[in-house]
Amino acid sequence: MRAGLLTAVLVVSIAGTAWSQGASPSYTVVGDAIPKPLADKPGDAARGRAIVANRSVGLCLLCHSGPIPEERFQGTLAPSFAGAGGRWSVAQLRLRIVDGSRLNPDTIMPPYYRTTGLQRVAKPFEGKTILTAEQIEDVVAYLATLKE
Repeated sequence: MRAGLLTAVLVVSIAGTAWSQGASPSYTVVGDAIPKPLADKPGDAARGRAIVANRSVGLCLLCHSGPIPEERFQGTLAPSFAGAGGRWSVAQLRLRIVDGSRLNPDTIMPPYYRTTGLQRVAKPFEGKTILTAEQIEDVVAYLATLKE
């Protein structure tokens, strides 16, 4: 029952985010990573931290916890972000955010940069990613700084 409630919360919460417009995203997965950046410019760690902390954009802290002490009520369902940059490479972090189901088909983490193969997507959000390529790179840049 708890998993069902969490799924409902994720669906409702994600529906409130600012979904990005644009063409279907393209990227190449190599092993457990996406080696090439999705955007033309490097990510900004400060913007990435803001996305992670924002409860209406990334919703990361719904499931994850991290070294963001000003944000209360952080999640405990998923790995902590503390030390993420020491556990995974930039390319591995990128795949985990883009589409974690490529690594774990049973994950409850939403694919932040996938537009196909999704279920129960409201019409206004069809064909749109949750985060833009630039936002993905910002979050990756932030997580890569977390070495513990």
